[in-house]
Amino acid sequence: MNRKKITLIIVLLLVVDQVVKLLVKTHMTLDQSITVFPNWFFIRFIENPGAAFGFELGGDHGKLILSLFRIVATCLLGYYIHVLIRKKAPTGVLVGFGLIFAGALGNILDSAFYGLLFSESTLTSVATFLPPGGGYAGFLHGKVVDMLYFPLFSGVYPQWIPGVGGEPFLFFSPIFNLADSYISVGIIYMLLFQRKFFSK
Repeated sequence: MNRKKITLIIVLLLVVDQVVKLLVKTHMTLDQSITVFPNWFFIRFIENPGAAFGFELGGDHGKLILSLFRIVATCLLGYYIHVLIRKKAPTGVLVGFGLIFAGALGNILDSAFYGLLFSESTLTSVATFLPPGGGYAGFLHGKVVDMLYFPLFSGVYPQWIPGVGGEPFLFFSPIFNLADSYISVGIIYMLLFQRKFFSK
């Protein structure tokens, strides 16, 4: 696979991720939910100030450190993809790393620019693009837009389990975005199908 093809794949993935985020950000209030398939697939808008799948790091300093780490790691990954292209690495390897790169870059864009470009999303109001008073946060302090929610299994813990017997549980509660899924799919794909490349 040549540089143009892998670049096109990354750009397409990035555009889809950003279009979905912009639609959610500018058309839904915070914590609003749309049912796609009852009981197991919802579009639920939340904003994540931290890492992937809703995990957070402490305060503004943690957010800044995470953003800088993402930028450095993504730049290194981009350079590594460049090296792999020159070495004519297998197509599957390039696609796997392309997925990871697109996902990382998609969340970096949210963190870097959404705070500057949008007003605050609230439970009662939809965010506006380029508000007169400026955005809700500074550079690298924006929140990542998450919306994919798959509460696949829910129920009640059996009574015989100490400490949680009778309590409700929900399997896989994180809300995430397409960029997160690109990264996850890329990593899983590489581990399952490209181990031979790395063993060399």
